[in-house]
Amino acid sequence: MGEQRLDYQLLGLTLLLTLFGLVMLSSASSVLGYERFGDTYFFTKQQAVHIVLGLIALAAAARIPPSWWRALALPGFLVTLALLVLVFIPGVGLSVNNSHSWVSLGPLNFQPSEFAKLGFLLYLAAWLEKRREHLGNFSYGFIPFLVLVGMLAGLVLLQPDVGTVALIIITSVALYFVAGAKLRHLVIVGALACALLAAAVLSAPYRIERFLVLLDPGRDPGGVGYHVRQAMIAVGSGGWWGSGFGQSRQKYNYLPETAGDSIFAVMGEELGFLFTTAFVILLSLLVYRLMRCARIAPTDMGRCFIAGVALWIAVQSLFNIGAMIGILPLTGVPLPFVSFGGSAILSLLAAVGVCISLSRTPSRTA
Repeated sequence: MGEQRLDYQLLGLTLLLTLFGLVMLSSASSVLGYERFGDTYFFTKQQAVHIVLGLIALAAAARIPPSWWRALALPGFLVTLALLVLVFIPGVGLSVNNSHSWVSLGPLNFQPSEFAKLGFLLYLAAWLEKRREHLGNFSYGFIPFLVLVGMLAGLVLLQPDVGTVALIIITSVALYFVAGAKLRHLVIVGALACALLAAAVLSAPYRIERFLVLLDPGRDPGGVGYHVRQAMIAVGSGGWWGSGFGQSRQKYNYLPETAGDSIFAVMGEELGFLFTTAFVILLSLLVYRLMRCARIAPTDMGRCFIAGVALWIAVQSLFNIGAMIGILPLTGVPLPFVSFGGSAILSLLAAVGVCISLSRTPSRTA
């Protein structure tokens, strides 16, 4: 078989995006950090710590033998479900802006929904491999798949986090199709998913307003349309070359969440169309590399998991960037590798580590 080696292209793209994200965060979060904590680089320092931890997780995951991940899939999924339940337990779960998305265990605060993306994807990949011959069967393939996805989506929706639910559903259904599901089953899943997301939107007036703003960007510019309007002003004012790194005006208390889901708007303002396009191309190259790794992965589980991570990054990026340029409603999902968030960067870097492990091939076929 020959000696196995790491995928250095995948690793290099990941490190480049992570470094770029940290640099961009240092600019986008400077005003917010000084205003809230008296430290211009508060968010940058916090993110740097999480990146170091994430790189340690990446290195550890990459060194784990590929065969071990199959055994770890079920325990990981059970831990994922337990963490999602913890957010609703008084004294453990934290409520932020009417959202039960955080868990506090002593000095440790984290978002279980971010780790759920990794834990569920790992289990789903193992499950699809195990049931490959039964995926077209209604009782042994379709119904269990609905139960799995519905269980996880339901817990995340209760937080509520519609953006993450949409991401989980899209990724899961795509993998189910690639693994061999029947087209009529996918139609049913798609109809159920649309009904679930429509019910989630209709259950909260502010979500309805976000869709109305999507149809009419000028709607309620001082209220629900404020975020989108300010984001589009930021992106539009960047022009071709941008105002210059660190020179954003919108981050001075005009644009909300500059360290989080609005960071692409600051990027567009400071770096301009050409450099933000280069960033999107870099993200696309990472997704392409992941899909190539999925194609040559030696196991069905590896192929499903790596393709799932590629979809995770692609769809989440689309949700975030689309909202900032006014073609998709706001969902609050972070921009991969760039937005501030310890749980998000930790889970993403760990997922890349698992991909490196599962994509290892003998050197003669690499």
